[in-house]
Amino acid sequence: MSKPAGKTSLSRQFMKNWYAVEALPIIVIVGGIVGVAGFYGYRLAMGPTVIWTKANPTPWNEIQQDQGTKLIEVNHKFDKSWSRDKL
Repeated sequence: MSKPAGKTSLSRQFMKNWYAVEALPIIVIVGGIVGVAGFYGYRLAMGPTVIWTKANPTPWNEIQQDQGTKLIEVNHKFDKSWSRDKL
């Protein structure tokens, strides 16, 4: 039982034309933007002002005078740097 010469299987035809080639740059750019936005959201969520546990509801009260919490300190000299103990 062979297939007629002009007919192809539905799955083969679907896999051949399941996306438009001219849409690939848009798909790549949007995928890259979503990836960068996800990374930035993760970075913001891991900051010192975000609380993930109820063990320490006010972490800003435990920062000492000689601790720096910023990523870039201009004209500041601190003995210690802030670090997250646990999530």
